[in-house]
Amino acid sequence: MMSIKKQFLKSKPTCKVTFKFEKKADLAPTSVKVVGDFNDWNQETEPMKQLKSGDHTQTIYMRSGSRIQFRYLVNNCIWLNDEDADDFIDAGMGNSEKNSVLQL
Repeated sequence: MMSIKKQFLKSKPTCKVTFKFEKKADLAPTSVKVVGDFNDWNQETEPMKQLKSGDHTQTIYMRSGSRIQFRYLVNNCIWLNDEDADDFIDAGMGNSEKNSVLQL
């Protein structure tokens, strides 16, 4: 289970986005990263914080009014989408892969 929480700041055109990747019975990751066009798809980005529950969370400030593509990179080898994303778009890889999309 994954979730996304958006909080639009009144003082500036910024949206505080909190990503949560919950531990599952079939997937207990040691590392989860939010990777997307907002960070140039940098796979070396800082991993999400792992909580005592085994869930992972990270808050990222992004520009309001933007449309962000992203995916989760689990254990540096498994790419997953967030079912709570606003939309999904063809990843442009020549296969059926999709990217998650956030409308901010």
